[in-house]
Amino acid sequence: MTDDLLDRVRAICLAFPEVTERPSHGAPTWFVRDRSTFVTLWANGHHRDEFAHLWCAAPVGAQEELIAADPAVYFRPPYVGHRGWIGVRLDGEVDWAEIAEVCTDAYRTIAPKSLVKRLDERG
Repeated sequence: MTDDLLDRVRAICLAFPEVTERPSHGAPTWFVRDRSTFVTLWANGHHRDEFAHLWCAAPVGAQEELIAADPAVYFRPPYVGHRGWIGVRLDGEVDWAEIAEVCTDAYRTIAPKSLVKRLDERG
């Protein structure tokens, strides 16, 4: 299951302009212009969250909104939650269209305007 998760998240994240992937803290992580993290995959869990999940950058206010709307899927992750990032559970039935949206929002939150413009131009 973890290879499938990695393959699916990788396909989503590497489709964005100027994204690279490398391990960070032992987990596959995606960066904009090889500098700024926007998504990390914890396929085997991390610390107290012993289930597959993502940490994703999020627009201001999205963390509270998503957790309130679906607390079974979304949570406030350690270390980055105070910056508004969201945790997304991947241990149940995963809605991959929704994961793609969350990753797109994460990219838009971190990427410079010029790269967001390139993303928008691609449609």
